[in-house]
Amino acid sequence: MSINLNAKTRRSIFWLIILVLIVAGLIFTFRPQPIPVDLIKVAQGPMIVTVEEEGETRVKDVYMLSAPVTGHMLRIDAEVGDDVIAAETLVAQIRPINPEFLDKRSEEEARAAIKTAEASLALTEAQLVEAQSEFDFAVTELERANKLIQQQVIPQRALDNAKRDYKSKRAGVNTAKAALRARQFELAQARAHLVSPADVQINDQDCQCVTILSPITGKILQVLHESEGVISMGTPLVEIGDPANLEIVVDFLSSDAVRIQPGQRVIIEEWGGESALQGTVRKIEPFGFTKTSALGIDEQRVNVIIDLSDPTEKWQRLAHGYQIEARVVLWESENVSKVPLTSLFRDNDNWALYVEQENRAKLQHVKLGQRNGLEAEILEGLPEGSQVISHPSNQIVDGIRVKPRD
Repeated sequence: MSINLNAKTRRSIFWLIILVLIVAGLIFTFRPQPIPVDLIKVAQGPMIVTVEEEGETRVKDVYMLSAPVTGHMLRIDAEVGDDVIAAETLVAQIRPINPEFLDKRSEEEARAAIKTAEASLALTEAQLVEAQSEFDFAVTELERANKLIQQQVIPQRALDNAKRDYKSKRAGVNTAKAALRARQFELAQARAHLVSPADVQINDQDCQCVTILSPITGKILQVLHESEGVISMGTPLVEIGDPANLEIVVDFLSSDAVRIQPGQRVIIEEWGGESALQGTVRKIEPFGFTKTSALGIDEQRVNVIIDLSDPTEKWQRLAHGYQIEARVVLWESENVSKVPLTSLFRDNDNWALYVEQENRAKLQHVKLGQRNGLEAEILEGLPEGSQVISHPSNQIVDGIRVKPRD
């Protein structure tokens, strides 16, 4: 049976087909497209939580040698890095200070004191001559009395008087000699006041110097006063320590320091070696201090002292005052379920993420455990093997179609 269509009907059918094709094309063109996303598979793996800061190495026991007396120190020949031996290596020598110049009045007073001392000396010498003369006469009288007593010419009392006079005159001679020595010393003292720096010639080899020896065996870390000259008592001279006995000091924010405990493991990086070093927290100092950050913000800091755990051969290139980066391990586990922090966001009071299920994004609430700067531990709400969206944008909503990014 044939159907005869007129020309008008055929044209209508033709345009109807064209219209259907256009509508189908528009629907296909503007249909919702799956959003490309980065998918990460949730798996078990190691995780570590740390706090990190820059620090520096230092010798545990640094000895600061200071001048024990005020004097003229000879030049220190030792250099930084020189080896020293306990109680043997000479570090510094201090000799007496040269006298000062006198002003005109002090000089005249000193010269007058010399003349006074010379006059006293002359008087004492005359007194000694007189005492010696009387003593000689007493000796003669005693000898005469001894002869006469044997001849029984004089009584015993006369002999006793001669002996007493002998002893008295002898004591007078000794007194005069002692007084003479005192006057001589006074004259020398008066003359010493006139000694000027130009009159002093000291031979360093024969100098009665105060010597400073190294208290420990180690190396010179720093020479604080090298040149020869007059120094005061207590002036710092050199620092000495043993570079093989190193520790690390790191100043943490006080909010981080309260989470650190002695015995925690430390990873030491950026010290210049090929691999990281291991250390252990030994002490958290019990007081904080204020430190201005690079942004000009005052921060409360606390020093944490760290001991190196690796053998000395591994870090022997480190020395006093070297910069390092320390990461104190607060928590670590070898097998946890974890996701990147970039996949998490807050949904009201809950932590949430998007899970890929049958090419659609599904909102999933999760319970978190430990977190660090990159990852978070998942305790509940996410089966192992799930794929989560790593960086969900504002286009991602619950139930929207997604596809893995090429």
